[in-house]
Amino acid sequence: MPIVVAGSSGLVGSAIMRAYEAAGVKVVGINRATVDLRDELATKKFISQVKPTIIIDAAGRVGGINGNNSYPVEFLVENIQIQNNLMGAAHDAQVEKFVFLGSSCIYPRDCQQPIKEDYLLTGPLEPTNSAYAIAKITGIELINSYRKEFGYKWISLMPTNLYGPRDNFNLEGSHVLPALIRKFVEATDSNRQSVELWGTGKPLREFLHVEDMSRAVLKMANEYDSEIHLNIGSGVEISIKKLAHKVAAAAGFTGQINWNSQYPDGMPRKVLDSSRINALGWKPKISLDQGIESTIAWYRSALAQGGVRK
Repeated sequence: MPIVVAGSSGLVGSAIMRAYEAAGVKVVGINRATVDLRDELATKKFISQVKPTIIIDAAGRVGGINGNNSYPVEFLVENIQIQNNLMGAAHDAQVEKFVFLGSSCIYPRDCQQPIKEDYLLTGPLEPTNSAYAIAKITGIELINSYRKEFGYKWISLMPTNLYGPRDNFNLEGSHVLPALIRKFVEATDSNRQSVELWGTGKPLREFLHVEDMSRAVLKMANEYDSEIHLNIGSGVEISIKKLAHKVAAAAGFTGQINWNSQYPDGMPRKVLDSSRINALGWKPKISLDQGIESTIAWYRSALAQGGVRK
């Protein structure tokens, strides 16, 4: 029986697909072309036919500050629909392992740093992405409810800010790093002398290459069994301003960077304590500099071939 990866055409799902395929494991992907996971009956029919041993849930509506802040209803409703339908289908099919992928935005806005798993629900959420965060918190609770009631070995993993090949570079819905890559590559290629960026550049973030994330998913899917959700981060934080300068340099941009503080910054600081998963034998391998350079190279190549989501 195969492994199913939901969200197989996205940033995370496609990386997990590549990792399983490289390991010689039979894997089946779900994307919008195969089944609409918002449709409960269609989702249950698909899972009952495939009969997977493991389901990796990398599906959902995702986006940056602008998308989350502008469409909270869609982010809340669609993500809850998708995860509820997938878990319900997995339960009906008696799927042995379910891996739910969440987000570091589940933690309180003014959380103590670095953020431990124990800090969940200890304070108010960041208002600009609270709807998405609540959807993911609901997913964690549902995983643990299935564990408690039915004895499943289902788990939740909470990655930090991810980036890499096949990311979403649409400025209306992208996260900060792909948005920076697009802006600076376009400015460089069109010989523009300035780029405007949102916020102040002061917030601190950590970033993890999606290939490192996929290694964590494969390892934990085989080895981890606990109701405690696991943080997955690089442990290296950087200000958005310094990140912008790194991306600009890697893209070849030498002009001026202007910051528009009329736009929100989001959480002031967000770095995960990943000591739990580190103790289980996983650590990231790709440095931020390496990851930025390789992602820009991929973006330029995909852009030339018309293969970029923008």
